[in-house]
Amino acid sequence: MSPSFHHLYLTGYRGSGKTSVGKWLEGKLLRPVVDLDDRIEHAAGMSIREIFEREGEAGFRNRESAALLAVSEEKPSIVSLGGGAILRKENRQIIASSGFCVWLKVDVDTVLHRLAQDTTTAGRRPSLTSLPAREEVLTVLTARESIYASVANGQIDATHNSIQAAGEALLMLLPG
Repeated sequence: MSPSFHHLYLTGYRGSGKTSVGKWLEGKLLRPVVDLDDRIEHAAGMSIREIFEREGEAGFRNRESAALLAVSEEKPSIVSLGGGAILRKENRQIIASSGFCVWLKVDVDTVLHRLAQDTTTAGRRPSLTSLPAREEVLTVLTARESIYASVANGQIDATHNSIQAAGEALLMLLPG
């Protein structure tokens, strides 16, 4: 399959399945997967949590914007964006001008279940608020939904779908 777009960007809240679906798509689209959070951590030599602790959210977001710009200029790939990469207008512009974006939409219970199953989450990713987990996810998801919707060229329900089913649904959305 030879898609008619440069990059495929996967957006959505943490735990929505962006990296897992991206890895499933890799063989179908014959493109490498780039996990933007992994790229940021590798360049910084520290975890996202450590970046937040040392540089604050603004420092992390600066690193995220720089990493996204660099990836946008590389060979065509499947890019698993961090859940907040869409917060900055300049990032949304990069995404829109360099690829096709799909929002993997999930509900609060699914996010909480998936994050609880991921043994690396606590050590790698900071809380985004001082709220208890359920309230944090609900608050942040609610605040970001309109932004996810505005940047995405399409969306799929990643709540009730397996990785394969989500990947197959995503393939149906792609142009060309």
